[in-house]
Amino acid sequence: MSVNRAGDASPSQQIAADLRQEIRSGELPEGARIPSTAQLMERYGVAYQTARQAVGALRAEGLVDSKTGSGVFVRRRPHMVRLGSDRYARRVRDRGQAPFQAEAEAAGMSWSQEVLELGTVPAPAWVAGWYEIEPGADVFVRRRRTWLADDPTQLADSYYLPEIVEGTAITTEDSGPGGSYARLDEAGHRIERFREELQARPPTPEEAKGLHLHPGVPVIELHRIAYSASGPVEVFRSVLASDRHTFAYEFEAPE
Repeated sequence: MSVNRAGDASPSQQIAADLRQEIRSGELPEGARIPSTAQLMERYGVAYQTARQAVGALRAEGLVDSKTGSGVFVRRRPHMVRLGSDRYARRVRDRGQAPFQAEAEAAGMSWSQEVLELGTVPAPAWVAGWYEIEPGADVFVRRRRTWLADDPTQLADSYYLPEIVEGTAITTEDSGPGGSYARLDEAGHRIERFREELQARPPTPEEAKGLHLHPGVPVIELHRIAYSASGPVEVFRSVLASDRHTFAYEFEAPE
């Protein structure tokens, strides 16, 4: 390929696009070393700085990693888990699986969860809005981080009204078979429906550290509200590494 110096895209953007296509097509597979700066200069007929800018763009997108003294390599993608609406089915928790557990095990992946915090906290304004309570009122929170093999995948916070979870295993580190939704069902708060909202955004420094994110990898912030017949029984917020999840939903076409 020769760069089009009269084109709308700069030479470095054109080189990055060419290399990006080679990565996505598998011509440059995971772990492969991409051409050196000198090789890119010769291949595309560009200056040193232009070649460096092209590689920098790929690094910012999280497509490549630099190894000191070795070169730049196509980043190995971490394990991917599919998140779909079926994971919330009652039959899943009836067989003793929590939603994330069900997806991971269906894909044959090892998984784990660490509980970061359990306790009563002041309700953030957005949580208070769903529960129709005053911001700062007491809510119970379960903060967790989930892992696939050696990769952290999400930071997950579940907020509950204290009277809903009092005396249940939701307030303990191990919520038991089927997870918190099974405990809510047992406590008489049968879940009837869910609402989810998704937003892609850059991570905060704390999120990037907690999820071991490479530069340029965004996160997906997911809010999920679980409803019983009387109203919300869980307000959930998850920050997910976007390169470790895909979302898949099946639903009937509305009339």
